[in-house]
Amino acid sequence: MTIGIVSYGAYIPRFRIKLEEIARLWGDDAEALKNGLMVYEKSVPDIDEDTATIAVEAARSAMARSGINPNRIGAVYTGSESHPYAVKPTSTIVAQAIGATPEMTAADFEFACKAGTAAVQACMGLVGSDMIDLGMAIGADVSQGAPSDALEYTAAAGGVACIIGKKEDELAAIIEDTYSYTTDTPDFWRREGMPYPEHGGRFTGEPGYFKHVINGAKGLLKKLGTKPEDYDYAVFHQPNGKFPSKVAKMLGFTTPQISPGLVVPKIGNTYSGSCLMGIAATLDEANPGDRIFATAFGSGAGADAFSITVTNKIKEIQNRAPKVSELIKNPLYIDYARYAKHKGKIRLP
Repeated sequence: MTIGIVSYGAYIPRFRIKLEEIARLWGDDAEALKNGLMVYEKSVPDIDEDTATIAVEAARSAMARSGINPNRIGAVYTGSESHPYAVKPTSTIVAQAIGATPEMTAADFEFACKAGTAAVQACMGLVGSDMIDLGMAIGADVSQGAPSDALEYTAAAGGVACIIGKKEDELAAIIEDTYSYTTDTPDFWRREGMPYPEHGGRFTGEPGYFKHVINGAKGLLKKLGTKPEDYDYAVFHQPNGKFPSKVAKMLGFTTPQISPGLVVPKIGNTYSGSCLMGIAATLDEANPGDRIFATAFGSGAGADAFSITVTNKIKEIQNRAPKVSELIKNPLYIDYARYAKHKGKIRLP
């Protein structure tokens, strides 16, 4: 059965803060940080923006791009590690906002930065089993980083929504297959009540990101009998610019393959939206017949890999909603004081 992406939509807040501004406050070497992270600025939510509002904007963009009746959406799943409520779903807010309620199901997902792709897989299963007509999977975050922590230089805000379906004449991209690789690797966590997450230092790179992304990617390539050169584009989770560039090279993918989807230098790490943001940016530029290889990573730890083929439908929907490149343009730069206010880092006694 053919299953794939009917439509997609992205949202990135306009506010940005440059790494130099964060480094200035903490006395760090900005040039060394930029060279090491390959991130130069990051998105910052407005004072009234959170994961729910970002998810709603991305979902509305996906609906505008598709033009479908919202009553056809049988499930809305939102993946995030910064849901605004500890007990109340983000997904019901999104479903109500796009007019998909009440004859549908909704739930929130959490798996660090791959919660959005886990939602995609869940929608694929529901669509494939004929339980629903269309499903909406969202990855959105207003990610947290403690003041002066390394995460503060990359933790950003943004989200992507994908509508998953199976009617061949509606598919803008076919998901050929997916493969997951998961272990209990404690590289990143946040306990209930903690305002900021912690990271396991030496577990973050090789045991966390690289082990899971490489094994997830290799697993799918083996499953399909494909090679890196069989793909026109590749997208890997973007905690910074260095990691996806390095893992692409390790797997045999080239810089031209990953460049269209490598948006982290300009917007930072959007966590659950990260890999999906790269896929959206790539779909914005793709042509019919192009193949996209994508692998998401979530700390804790796991990777979801996807093989995607773009269809003729892509040209019909690409320009119906703002492209990722358009959302990146015309940023509003702020200083650290305003950034701290927007992010709730200033806490009254």
